[in-house]
Amino acid sequence: MSDAARESQFRAMREAAREIFRYAVAEASISKAFARHVNCDRGVLRVREDLYDLQSYSNVLVVSLGKAGHTMVEALAHEVGSSLAGIVASSVEPASQVRGFRYFRGGHPTPTAESIHAASALLRTLEGQPASALVIFLLSGGGSSIVEKPIDDEISLDDLVATYRVLVHSGAPIADINAVRKHLSAVKGGRLAQAAFPAQQVSLLVSDVPDNTPDALASGPTMPDSTTVEDCARIADKHDLLNQFPQSTRELFERHALEETPKSDDPAFVRARWWPVLSNQTAIAEASIAAERAGLLVHVDNSCDDWDYERAAEYLLARLRELRKQFSPVCLISGGEVTVKVTNGGVGGRNQQFALACAAKISGDKIAVLSAGTDGVDGNSVAAGAIVDGSTIERAQSRGLDVRAALEKFDAYPLFSALGDAIEIGPTGNNLRDLRILLAF
Repeated sequence: MSDAARESQFRAMREAAREIFRYAVAEASISKAFARHVNCDRGVLRVREDLYDLQSYSNVLVVSLGKAGHTMVEALAHEVGSSLAGIVASSVEPASQVRGFRYFRGGHPTPTAESIHAASALLRTLEGQPASALVIFLLSGGGSSIVEKPIDDEISLDDLVATYRVLVHSGAPIADINAVRKHLSAVKGGRLAQAAFPAQQVSLLVSDVPDNTPDALASGPTMPDSTTVEDCARIADKHDLLNQFPQSTRELFERHALEETPKSDDPAFVRARWWPVLSNQTAIAEASIAAERAGLLVHVDNSCDDWDYERAAEYLLARLRELRKQFSPVCLISGGEVTVKVTNGGVGGRNQQFALACAAKISGDKIAVLSAGTDGVDGNSVAAGAIVDGSTIERAQSRGLDVRAALEKFDAYPLFSALGDAIEIGPTGNNLRDLRILLAF
């Protein structure tokens, strides 16, 4: 095969992977999910299997928080109409605001002063709701940092940010990170539900966490917490967090002063319901449809969820090569997230780090690997992720780009940007975890 024909094939593989990802993001949208699971007819709101007669409540308050905060409110307003009111806290500035809502722009991946203002406003508003009110919570990923208030006033904003950075860069799975966040927060781990008690509550979830841990979404502000103070101590010890935490946070652990979060027997949850309307499984299903339409045999393997990125790369590429022995062309789709323990401060994210780790392992092979976040943002870069193939190393070397240095410095984005292989779609207003799409011809 000539060099031109070889590059043409690689280009076609890259474009096929991009198209599968684009389709999955477009089809696994919040507006389509709400159209399926939420509607309002003559003042009666249906949320999955529940019915709420909105006219029977003295007040209906909507609280939307997370990366999809604005998008979820828009979708709900489309179904219910313009009578809604409440608070939206998101990490992006929407092009327009829904009338009747107060907006906050919190920080992500670390809290800001606006995150604390949002939390304080939410607590004040929720604490004034009577038993005759209905509170509709719209929760999506990123809420942990977008709305935040320390449980202890001794933890300053600077200390809070430092604590978050330690957690985010620790390499710990998101469920472990959120377990610690919950016990350090005045709004997480069911504490917003406590604030809203005795009002009736329903939470609609657009999930970026594993399906078996829904209370990890946005650190579970409206759900009974399945994690404990003892879990926090174990997690801190396992990841050597105390030596890295600022003094105010470290002292809470050392003095055994962490307060336990509300559990399932708390009165706040007696009149509360929680319904997932969208998750990573939806994105996987839509990606599978696109791959099958492209003539690829599709396999799904989510085994490496929350694995270290290097281990995940080894596993998925070995699995792909096994499949190629039986089927060709083949597409392996993997959902969830990989973990990266960051030790240097480059520009990139877990998806680009994973993709770059794959590049050296597939050099010269007829394989393409795309890894990207459905929220459109990967780490501290402007990309959602990146795509590599059997020509990536050769193309990088021809441009004088050092792949090994980019990996060691966690600085993948400049390399992918130079190659034109960064996935840049902008914030999607959605957040369904990551997709990894591996193709073998």
